[in-house]
Amino acid sequence: MTVLDEADHMADLGFLPAVRRLLDQTPRRGQRLLFSATLDAGVDILVRRYLTDPVTHSVDAARAPVAVPHHMLHVEHRDRLTVLVDLAAAPGRTLVFARTKRRAKTLTRQLVEAGVPAIELHGNLGQSARSRNLTAFAAGSATTLVATDIAARGIHVDDVALVVHADPPAEYKAYLHRSGRTARAGATGTVVTLMTDDQVDGVRHLARQAGIAPTTTRLRPGHPLLDQIAPGPRTLVTPPAGEPSEPARATGRGRSRTSAAPDPRRKTRSQGTGSTRGGRQAGTPATRQVSGAAAFSAGSRVGATRRGGRSR
Repeated sequence: MTVLDEADHMADLGFLPAVRRLLDQTPRRGQRLLFSATLDAGVDILVRRYLTDPVTHSVDAARAPVAVPHHMLHVEHRDRLTVLVDLAAAPGRTLVFARTKRRAKTLTRQLVEAGVPAIELHGNLGQSARSRNLTAFAAGSATTLVATDIAARGIHVDDVALVVHADPPAEYKAYLHRSGRTARAGATGTVVTLMTDDQVDGVRHLARQAGIAPTTTRLRPGHPLLDQIAPGPRTLVTPPAGEPSEPARATGRGRSRTSAAPDPRRKTRSQGTGSTRGGRQAGTPATRQVSGAAAFSAGSRVGATRRGGRSR
């Protein structure tokens, strides 16, 4: 018997040539089991080449949960980062998806430079850096995680209030897996897709395939809908002067490079008292400065401790 687990993950990380070499050495008449979140692209090649008359078992829903609000925000290309910063600076955990590893790295740097405590998660990071960044996100020392689709494959972090598709995925199954990182175990959450003029047709087609009826809005930075999607005060941490704002970069042999902790001064756009929705507080915006120790240290080893000394 031959078992291949996380086949789509293997494809994302570029391991399919090695997987094929290993499968070529297994008995052709033996039983083969393949587990994957999707059966597209490279995984489909494995299915057609190595599985004979396979039986498919599916345990995931083919549609997105209807209780989760989906927003398609039509923005100008020059406004996309500003809108993303506004959403990510709200209270709660935000998971941002980028299509490529390079794009995830770039977005993380831009968010940190804008004052958002962000870290990255993608295949170019060593295992220790990935674990450290995921722990920081789960513990709350970093409130925004910028990831490629690798993060939608079996990674569970509680209380993700907002999922943002900064880059719309190529196909609807990836959209469903990304979006499934919020509103887990009965919690609430919101899914946002940022789309520019050239992406509108593709995103609408993706929404039809995913079986969702999103709210589509054309907007600019400062639009009131942004406060409705992500209520609460916007908190920005001043990045350290003269320091490269790149958290937990891989530098070979699985090692990571971390940046220094930001200046303790924080800029906060606070809001008046209002109702709470999805773990975020709604209200009327204002701007003020607050002081105090910055909770974010890029690539830090901060984590909540479980019984027995294990961190999560």
